[in-house]
Amino acid sequence: MFSRAKAVLTIESGNPELVQAQLAAFTKQVPLLYFMLVTNTVALTVTHFQAAPALLTLYIPSMLYAVSVFRLVHWWFSRNRTYTHEEATGRLRSTYRLTALLGAGFCAWSLSLFSYGDAYQQSHVAFYIANTVIGCIFCLMHLRAAALALTAIVLGPFTIFFGTSGNPVFTALALNVALVTVAMVFILLTYYRDFGALIQSQKDLTERQAETQRLSDENHRLANLDSLTNLPNRRQFRAELEKRITEAEKNGAGLALGLIDLDGFKPVNDAFGHGIGDKLLIEVGERLSGFSGEGVFPARLGGDEFGIVFEGSPCPDRLHGLGEEICAALQEPYVFNGQTARVSGSLGISILGDAGTTADRLFDRADFALYLAKQNFRGTAVVFSAEHEAEINEQGRIQQALRAADFENEMYLVFQPMVDADTNGISAYEALARWESPTLGLVPPAVFIRAAERAGIIGRLTETLMRKALVAAKSWPDHIRLSVNLSTRDVVSNKTVDALLDIIAESGVDPARLDIEVTETAVMRNFALAAENIRRLAERGIGIALDDFGTGHSSLSYVHKLPLTKIKIDRGFIVDIATNELSRSIVKTIVDLSRNIGCVCVVEGMETHEQMVALRALGCRMMQGYYFARPQRLEDTLAYRAVSDTIVNAPIRKTG
Repeated sequence: MFSRAKAVLTIESGNPELVQAQLAAFTKQVPLLYFMLVTNTVALTVTHFQAAPALLTLYIPSMLYAVSVFRLVHWWFSRNRTYTHEEATGRLRSTYRLTALLGAGFCAWSLSLFSYGDAYQQSHVAFYIANTVIGCIFCLMHLRAAALALTAIVLGPFTIFFGTSGNPVFTALALNVALVTVAMVFILLTYYRDFGALIQSQKDLTERQAETQRLSDENHRLANLDSLTNLPNRRQFRAELEKRITEAEKNGAGLALGLIDLDGFKPVNDAFGHGIGDKLLIEVGERLSGFSGEGVFPARLGGDEFGIVFEGSPCPDRLHGLGEEICAALQEPYVFNGQTARVSGSLGISILGDAGTTADRLFDRADFALYLAKQNFRGTAVVFSAEHEAEINEQGRIQQALRAADFENEMYLVFQPMVDADTNGISAYEALARWESPTLGLVPPAVFIRAAERAGIIGRLTETLMRKALVAAKSWPDHIRLSVNLSTRDVVSNKTVDALLDIIAESGVDPARLDIEVTETAVMRNFALAAENIRRLAERGIGIALDDFGTGHSSLSYVHKLPLTKIKIDRGFIVDIATNELSRSIVKTIVDLSRNIGCVCVVEGMETHEQMVALRALGCRMMQGYYFARPQRLEDTLAYRAVSDTIVNAPIRKTG
């Protein structure tokens, strides 16, 4: 019981929201409180001025006025101040103490005036106490402890004093005030309970709103941030890019877009598992974020693709230099739990203004620059240029012509022999695609193959060329093999490989006479899928040749994982083979490697007698190049075959 009464008569400091609400509500009542005190006190002193001594009617009231004025001045200057919880609790406690002190003082002072004056003046004292205190209690209704303390300190003595006065009127007045006090306390407690409940409901509502806001913020974060790297995701990156484009155009500032694709990430996942792959992506994000001080805004766009917004000078040389620094940082080893993984990053950059003025245009041009980097300069940065724009326009014209082309009539094949240098006999022909467009004329293979890949029609083109090549192979002697190239997209397309297997089966040509040539670059784009498709071809008895060996990044790492039957040495190693000892050492190493893993080694790009002599000395036997023959039409190969099985005819041999 005592503890409950103590709780009712103390400030609830454990409820910060209630404390702040009490202080705010009471602050609004302060002027009314002191207005009632001062006006009622002035009225009482006026009626007793002639009857009571100056001490009671002048000096003591003046002290009460001074306290009231001081409190009003203090209220005025602090009415808009924001208090901490501790400060607010302290102010409520000081108000509680001051209420008790002033209540006791005003009560004692007014009762001391009762003995002076006539019945009217005595009635004024009773009225003063009851009226003033009841008004003050209602001003203190938000401070339950102070209001109840004032009730006990003032109305308790008032009831006793006037109830025992012996005057029936004062006794009745005391009883009346006592009953009103009981009702007033009940109202006070009910009001305070409702006030507390209101504050609690506001607190609950605020908490629900805060939780709703937290969930909204979390949803916004999840919608705009990559959960693995905590970098902005594609959605946020696109929005940020468009916003910065608008600001850059408004302020005349420079801006560029960069697209990064990791080279060799898939093999890391395959070799070390997805856990290490995820850690690698996180570190890639951290390394990119390390360039933020140089005006770089990085994001993860998905998978192993990242985006960058470059701010600052739009100078191509600066961007290329910064891009190379980023690529170099990405090439540094990644060490996790003692395991070391290595990847590189190719970067394509497009500059606002030079490459376009919209986000879509910048994305398209940066993607083209990235394509060039991955095809030709893997692990480096390529800045989109006017020359690239001209190439895109030309590619666009070629793509349109390709889409409208009659592959059956416009596409044809030429064949270049592979020669056994010991016998000068032809062992195989490599089928090489040619296109003579009715609108564009002869289009170089490197150009229209790339255009077909970007247009998404390379598979259909490859199927047509395969049919034509197989028809040619049926016209040759059975010991002559056919070699056909697969493009980068073909080797990772299950649909294309399925179609090619069906075409080969329907052709009547023994699959064992067929070699499929794939490049290192094509295999490395998606090694797992490429290796699976290569195995499917090999299971049918088809030979697999690795073309342009030595020009990629991971030859020795992956050559033993593929069912290879041939390795073709790139012509870049042959150009100075007669005079360069290093070139001879490299070729010798590749020849020995091929022999050790059971592969036939074919040297490409033979053009001079000196090259042939040097290569024969290194153990090379199978050769291909202009020294023996340029690519020929089918009818030329048939006419030649009618003459001899060897390629020693002077008119056919070329030396330049």
